[in-house]
Amino acid sequence: MTTAPRPRAVAGPSRPWPLYRHCSGIALDLGSARTRAWISGRKGVLDAPTVTFPGDGVVYPVQRGSIVDIPGTGRMLDRLLGHRLPRFGRRLIVVTAPALGGIVFRAQARTAVEVLRPSAVLTVPTARAVAMATDADLTRPLLVVDIGAHLTEVTLLTDGAVTDARHTVLGTSDLDGLTPPTRITDTIGTMVTAMLEQDPTSQTLDALRAGALLAGGGALRPDITYRLADRLNAPVRPVPAPHTAAVRGAAKLLEAARRHPSGTPEPATLPH
Repeated sequence: MTTAPRPRAVAGPSRPWPLYRHCSGIALDLGSARTRAWISGRKGVLDAPTVTFPGDGVVYPVQRGSIVDIPGTGRMLDRLLGHRLPRFGRRLIVVTAPALGGIVFRAQARTAVEVLRPSAVLTVPTARAVAMATDADLTRPLLVVDIGAHLTEVTLLTDGAVTDARHTVLGTSDLDGLTPPTRITDTIGTMVTAMLEQDPTSQTLDALRAGALLAGGGALRPDITYRLADRLNAPVRPVPAPHTAAVRGAAKLLEAARRHPSGTPEPATLPH
């Protein structure tokens, strides 16, 4: 389990917002097991395994929430999306990022998506993207639990920015006959308890009482959701289509960016 300090959102240096309204756009969620993409002007979400095929082997370029093979990630994105994009023209790309991925993940993601010829790349915390997908009230403290195949992340959002986050390199793919769902739910409970104990305010408690948003493939498993509600002694709210919530939220942010008036200062990276 990894613990983050309680950061405060600091906006990056302002710069003029380019003319995005007339360019195509891509929303990306680079998961360890699955990559999800949404392309403006097309219906539905592309959902494919996060794999690449150098030579005769199979390589997993994203592992446990980290990009371990940047060129391989680029090749995968080109294989999945290259033929679906216009040959010419600019495109804005919004990429979800784990709250604890930090500058390293965001820099690696920006490098990997260069193969898609972006005009600009924005990153957004996965938890915030999930909240956007559900039209959650970001003026209130919000607890987001994202249970993926290889990574589970618990994030506290305050005014839409990450103020605390914990993760464990444990996900649904690690469960089998000898590893019950309680291993995940107990670990989440431990992370939430630590967040409550280290929060000098009532924000974490208020968010927990309101009910944690549950996303990722784990939210599709009743054996996890029921146990988690019991473990937290609080309601949990699985979001609609939880496995694609992050990319759908990124798509909403993408469309908002494309409609943004030209020349208005905005940060290149949405607040963490």
